[in-house]
Amino acid sequence: MFDFRLKVFHTVAKRLSFTKAAEELYISQPAVTKHIHELEQQLGMALFERIGNKIKLTRTGVLVMHHAEIIFTDYRNLEYDVNQLKHMQGGLLPIGASTTIAQYLIPPLLAKFNQRYPDVKTSLTSGNTEQIEQALFEKSIQLGIIEGSSKNPLLKYVEFAKDEIVLVGNMKHQYGNGEPLSAADLKTIPLLMREHGSGTLEVITEELKRLKLKITDLNVAMYMGSTESIKSYLHHSPCAAFISSQAVQRELELGEFRILPVKNFKLVRKLHFTYLQGLQDKLCQLFIRFAKQNMVE
Repeated sequence: MFDFRLKVFHTVAKRLSFTKAAEELYISQPAVTKHIHELEQQLGMALFERIGNKIKLTRTGVLVMHHAEIIFTDYRNLEYDVNQLKHMQGGLLPIGASTTIAQYLIPPLLAKFNQRYPDVKTSLTSGNTEQIEQALFEKSIQLGIIEGSSKNPLLKYVEFAKDEIVLVGNMKHQYGNGEPLSAADLKTIPLLMREHGSGTLEVITEELKRLKLKITDLNVAMYMGSTESIKSYLHHSPCAAFISSQAVQRELELGEFRILPVKNFKLVRKLHFTYLQGLQDKLCQLFIRFAKQNMVE
């Protein structure tokens, strides 16, 4: 079938690997090669070229990939519209969220969404903001939810919610003299920071400029890849860390951590939905509407 051949092509083009495409489609690698060869014969043009042990799309392959994306979006929207006529929603919705959002904010919303729309099969992957945007370009997810102020012109951004970043420390340790910390104080306290590429680090860096501080001015003890790692480290050290207030609610309530006020520092960041410009996927729009309504509630 032409449609399945197009699906095989689309998968190979995303992965740039016949082997990975075969694994994803649960067919053999020779079968992948056969489908690609038959599609190339049907079109009368080569879709891939080999460079050493790698492959890349030809100009024809790039053109076919462009139209394949439109076709598969139309298929998803067709499925959505037909399900609407049957008074139900259905389909696949792969979502990616930056780490803090994926850990603390989205799971409760997904639980409510899946109860409301049981025929929509959702999945959630996490990574930092750069990784989520790359996943959108690779088409491994349809919708991203990110923190930070990234503004790639190829992506559409829709404001979703707000989140405050606060400086927290271990309740067992003393930071400063009990007064709100100054810019000079911040230079002396050992700090834990999220990794480069993180939306959290991006917005912190921007806010510190208002205090005439750069990351290199600070006493950064370690860069870490997740908020959970930072929280675990804080339980056993006199370090402090800039963390989403949502991520430390439990520790603050239990009296394990405390917020360390910083003079002239108030960081409320915007969280955004993001998806590829021009691709109006109806399941994505359904989830966006649902999430906004339930965040208000």
